[in-house]
Amino acid sequence: MSALKWGQGKGGAAGPSLFGLSSSHFVLPRVLRRPVRILARLGDGEFQAPRFSLAIMTTVLLASSGAYGAYVGGHADGIIQSITARTGFAVDQVKVVGNHETSEIDILDRLELDGWTSLIGFDAEAARERIAGLPWIEIAAVRKVYPHTLEVRVEEREAFALWQQGSDLSVIEKDGAIIAPFSGGKQVLLPLLIGAGAPAKAPDFLAKVEKYPELASRIKGYIRIGERRWDLKLDNGVTVKLPEDGEDQAIAELVKVDHDKGLLSRDIAAVDMRLSDRLVVQLTPEAATQREAALNEKPKTLKRKPETKI
Repeated sequence: MSALKWGQGKGGAAGPSLFGLSSSHFVLPRVLRRPVRILARLGDGEFQAPRFSLAIMTTVLLASSGAYGAYVGGHADGIIQSITARTGFAVDQVKVVGNHETSEIDILDRLELDGWTSLIGFDAEAARERIAGLPWIEIAAVRKVYPHTLEVRVEEREAFALWQQGSDLSVIEKDGAIIAPFSGGKQVLLPLLIGAGAPAKAPDFLAKVEKYPELASRIKGYIRIGERRWDLKLDNGVTVKLPEDGEDQAIAELVKVDHDKGLLSRDIAAVDMRLSDRLVVQLTPEAATQREAALNEKPKTLKRKPETKI
């Protein structure tokens, strides 16, 4: 039979009882048969516990109690970190890819490694969020490479220009969002925007100027005046005052006059193009003095010829 008959002994006499219960014919489910046999043998004195079983059970009890206490006290993660770090899973190599403006030191600082950090217990998502909080970082990813390497990949925000407001100089994105304070280096090559409202209008305006590379290469600053119009500051100190409307035509005219007559290379201080019907040139103080002196050298009156009497 496949069923276990409990309590049926020789001669039909009732067998040994289990926990004080006996039955002449009792069938147990299959899953309970082996545990019941062991308990029956233990009750009859037939089962001998292994040596040191008491010590083993005590150790298991103490270990379980300690683990539970650590869990309740919030120290379980630290214990896991310590154990796994000392069994070959300590982070000893970090690869950083994609950073140009962000230093590796800043990224490593956000990983919060202590020299015995275990790769098994390391929270990669929390580290990713900390790295993503750095000024230049747009996207960050942290990946565990077992047994002991962390790989960090980042994508940085794209710098568009420098924006000066008073004494503050910041690197901004194309949409005008501030990335970080100006720190030098290659950032000096970015276009310089000056004045309130400049970032909002700069992308379209700079696209117009870039159609004329020779002029664009000479511009050192784009100054927004009254949030209405632009002044261009050139590399030789000349200021070009563009009109509020029709700046496209004004730029084209400026480039043409400079090409034909070398206007922007002369000894002038400013070119005023705010009037639609004329172009006004302001001389530098030195040039104005020289011009005045030249005019004073001319005779104020012509000599009269002597009259001839007939």
